[in-house]
Order: sequence, then C-alpha cells, then structure tokens
Amino acid sequence: MKNKLLSALAGLDLTEAFKTKGDLQRWSAKRTIGGAIAVTACQDIVTNGNSWESVVLCAIAIIPISLSFFEEKE
Repeated sequence: MKNKLLSALAGLDLTEAFKTKGDLQRWSAKRTIGGAIAVTACQDIVTNGNSWESVVLCAIAIIPISLSFFEEKE
C-alpha cells in the first residue's frame, strides 16, 4: 500500500496546478497567491494548532483557487 502511494505521488507535478489553462502555460497569479496563503495557513496550523485565524486564511486561500477552475479557455 505504501509503495503504491509513493509511486502515485512521484508522478504528481504540483507546478501544473499553478499554471493557466490556455495555450500559454504560464504561472497564474491567482493560483500562486492562493497557494502561498494556503501554505502559510497550513504552517500556522502545524506550528500553533488550529485557530480561527488559520481557518480564515484557509478560506481566503480557497476563493481564488476555486474560482480559477471556472474560467473559460480563451
């Protein structure tokens, strides 16, 4: 089970999640900023435990990332 999980994670390219959906595969500011806020919130949860501030940071991080999935290809 562990080897299957590791092999699945090895093929995962996280940089593709931060790129735009068009023909020009460049980094999207909305996704990159949302990802940075999400990483900050996760680090805060790991360091200080769960608090309302970290929950708010997670909610703020989800908004631009989730809205970018509904964009139409130009």
